[in-house]
Amino acid sequence: MNNLMRMLGSAMIAATVVISVSASANAQITFNSIWEFNAIDGAFPDYGSLAQGFNGNFYGTTNSGGAHYAGTVFEITAGGNLTTLYAFCSQLSCADGFDPAAGLIQAADGNLYGTTTYGGTNDYGTVFEITASGKLTTLYSFNGTDGVFPQGSLVQASNGTFYGTTEQGGIYNDGTIFEITAGGNLTTLYSFEGTDGEFPYSTLIQATNGRRG
Repeated sequence: MNNLMRMLGSAMIAATVVISVSASANAQITFNSIWEFNAIDGAFPDYGSLAQGFNGNFYGTTNSGGAHYAGTVFEITAGGNLTTLYAFCSQLSCADGFDPAAGLIQAADGNLYGTTTYGGTNDYGTVFEITASGKLTTLYSFNGTDGVFPQGSLVQASNGTFYGTTEQGGIYNDGTIFEITAGGNLTTLYSFEGTDGEFPYSTLIQATNGRRG
């Protein structure tokens, strides 16, 4: 997707919002729209859930919009004050990634971690770390053999390592499950081959038995 297409997609936005819902004792539901994106601050917060940080604020991503029409990372308070922490494609050839589809997680070290579907060194997507002040580090750029187009959020396991999936790529081009350290060392744990499933784009969980799935 080129910059023009991302620009047009952002310009055609009608209304994407951050909402809060509360239920009273008599089960009446109150619906509040606390922020409406205007494309400049992001557009299309697609599949990712918000993550509440240790400071009580919420963090999320938009798939498009922002200064470079390539998606954003944002922080928003419960009162509806939004700050754009990072606009993707800030680097040459979008080496920092673009179009993040998944939400973020806040790890034990206090930093936020996520993925972008596209961009990076090979345009196959990235894994990134971002501080609460907006300093982004690209930890890994997928190369195809280790996965393509990550769309699910990461999960931090009890061993401190992160786990996730890519929708395509791997040995059979049917997607992968991967492990990555906070230092950016990635290991492909499994390549789907069709008969065992294909094209995973959801988030993993760690079960009480220690397994991820």
